[in-house]
Amino acid sequence: MALHWFCKRSLLRGSLDLSLIDQIPGRQNDRKTLLGELNWIFTAITDTIAWNVLPHDLFQRLFRQDLLVASLFRNFLLAERIMRSANCSPVSYPLLPPTHQHHMWDAWDMAAEICLSKLPQLIADPNAEFQPSPFFTEQLTAFEVWLDHGSEDKKPPEQLPIVLQVLLSQSHRFRALVLLGRFLDMGPWAVDLALSVGIFPYVLKLLQTSAMELRQILVFIWTKILSLDKSCQVDLVKDGGHTYFVRFLDSLDAYPEQRAMAAFVLAVIVDGHRTGQEACMNAGLIDVCLRHLQPENPHDSQTEPLLLQWLCLCLGKLWEDFPDVQLLTLQTNTPEIVLCLLSEPQPEVRAAAVFALGTLLDTTSSNGADDDSDYDEKVKAEINVVRSLLQISSDASPLVRSEVAIALTRFALGHNKHLKSVAAEYWKPQSNSLLKSLPSLANINNPNNVYSPNNILQGSIGPVLRVGSDSSAAGRDGRMSTSSPIATSSIMHGSPQSDDSSQLSDSGLLLRENASNGGPGYTRSRPVDNVIYSQFISTMCSFAKDPYPRIATIGRRALSLIGVEQVVMKNTRFNSGGAHRGETSASNFGMARSSSWLDMNSGNNLIKFRTPPVSPPQHDFLPGLRRVCSMEFGQHPISSPDGLAVPLLSSAAATSNAELSILPQSTIYNWSCGHFSRPLLIGSDDNEEANARREERERLALDYIAKCQRSSACKMTNQIASWDTRFELGTKTALLLPFSPIVVAADENEQIR
Repeated sequence: MALHWFCKRSLLRGSLDLSLIDQIPGRQNDRKTLLGELNWIFTAITDTIAWNVLPHDLFQRLFRQDLLVASLFRNFLLAERIMRSANCSPVSYPLLPPTHQHHMWDAWDMAAEICLSKLPQLIADPNAEFQPSPFFTEQLTAFEVWLDHGSEDKKPPEQLPIVLQVLLSQSHRFRALVLLGRFLDMGPWAVDLALSVGIFPYVLKLLQTSAMELRQILVFIWTKILSLDKSCQVDLVKDGGHTYFVRFLDSLDAYPEQRAMAAFVLAVIVDGHRTGQEACMNAGLIDVCLRHLQPENPHDSQTEPLLLQWLCLCLGKLWEDFPDVQLLTLQTNTPEIVLCLLSEPQPEVRAAAVFALGTLLDTTSSNGADDDSDYDEKVKAEINVVRSLLQISSDASPLVRSEVAIALTRFALGHNKHLKSVAAEYWKPQSNSLLKSLPSLANINNPNNVYSPNNILQGSIGPVLRVGSDSSAAGRDGRMSTSSPIATSSIMHGSPQSDDSSQLSDSGLLLRENASNGGPGYTRSRPVDNVIYSQFISTMCSFAKDPYPRIATIGRRALSLIGVEQVVMKNTRFNSGGAHRGETSASNFGMARSSSWLDMNSGNNLIKFRTPPVSPPQHDFLPGLRRVCSMEFGQHPISSPDGLAVPLLSSAAATSNAELSILPQSTIYNWSCGHFSRPLLIGSDDNEEANARREERERLALDYIAKCQRSSACKMTNQIASWDTRFELGTKTALLLPFSPIVVAADENEQIR
């Protein structure tokens, strides 16, 4: 019908024989014949008109969900064009906007005219070679021109549905995929447009091809799609598409950056998808990743950091929340292979390795017996992993420290019973009397009395040691590091907190006991693991006062899981008459404690001290877990200059609530995914302005580094210059530049002087 109508209106109707239209050779489903190509062009043009005119959700419903409905509405678009020429207005439901004057109909007229001009020759000689129409080549060229000059702010390329149709043709497929990859690389908005056209089933079907030249561009396209829409993982696994990427990841002829893309695709497939995890596990993904994590020849050049990063992330997502695979992995040498990456120079690689190791740590509390061999092997492997993580807990990168804190929090949740027992012993007081312990209190404020990190608690009721990061740091923070047991069972008797379930240790921590049996309500850890557990507690205390707010929050959460909670107190002023009690308010960083006096009698000596009132919420840039600097006996409460009190061992109820809280989520995976959502195909001559700015920053950085290396070392108290402001008026603020001999001054009116 379309050809008959066209022939009657064509300027070349004199040279066209209408009787030959019904004799067009070929089949509609064979694109290498004249009839099949005409049907293919008609489908591409009607889809293009509909996509450019209709809302994208309506286009998806009418032209992509059902083949019969799509064919019906394609014919409706043609009927509207033909019937309106006869002053008829076809009606549809839903009502569609007019499309009969769309300029893509001109492209159809031209393609039909070219095809019909070949018709007499093909009918006369059925064996004549078929010459395809230049329609798709010209449309691809138009799309390429748009890629050279288009952007997000301009009108979307109207040829996008035609590019999709070209993917079905072997003669145009490679060029179409390359152009499509360039388009998807322009940003998430481009990926969203391509998905609205219906690109997904086309590129999914292409994963079944074995063409070697298409592998790299297909991996790139799927990387761009999954960087925006991760819901495609179900269809990828259902159609076996994951094996395509496993084979590509294991191929050595691809560039490391391209294999990193394949690892990203596989990580998305297994992310929170148990079916995908099982499918990739059966496809040998773990062996493939481990094979590329360790070079066969130690003298080989360093593996691309991006590939190492995504191999670790892929393994981590494969192990995540998959207990069976976690147990099998811990029984092999896989953790040792990943542990080797903790010394990589790139912080992203180290953080990804920590993430992978952290997912191997079970978060479910197990009550396995000591003679249970499987449980012992599992705990031993986890302890080895944690031991290595503790060694890098002071990494200079906040990204790495954050992942270490999250991994150790998982360990705290899985081993909380043992850790609670060790935490109770860690701060448990000696059983001697107060009078015997008074001499040791004189050394509390002495900064020289500190313990090294290796002085770990060995006995269940030995001297109480607070483990710090180093001697000087412990002294500066005012941590109590001497054995000063000031709270015993006899001392606590009669105080408001001297019930059967609490006991105050020398460090100011409240030890909650089990009221039912009078003993600690925690499972005793094995002696072989006590050292690691004690080091864990010390490390989490350091994390709780990390200058990076997120790490400090994670550290406090981990401590709360093992029963240690923080108290923040309010600075108070005292007069000769006694102490003024400050108002209490809940802290953002811990569970607030109410002020309560403890009257302790020993002979004729009356000693009064109290848990300090809590302070208003602290700023995020000053989080931390500080020890009380001093304890003064008399009418003064426990206080410290920074207004932070000691942590407490929380009650059983608070602990159970903490255990039910959600674990802190890792950020390295989502953060790393952002790399593939940004443009990756920018040429060397593109974005010259950004390159120039980067080079200028690098030049300044190198210049300043050189100046630092040449600068002489001197004390901060040495005078290097003087500035007399006695005869100046209004100077309020001065700014000194570190590497330039310039001083900028401003007055009270914010005017630069």
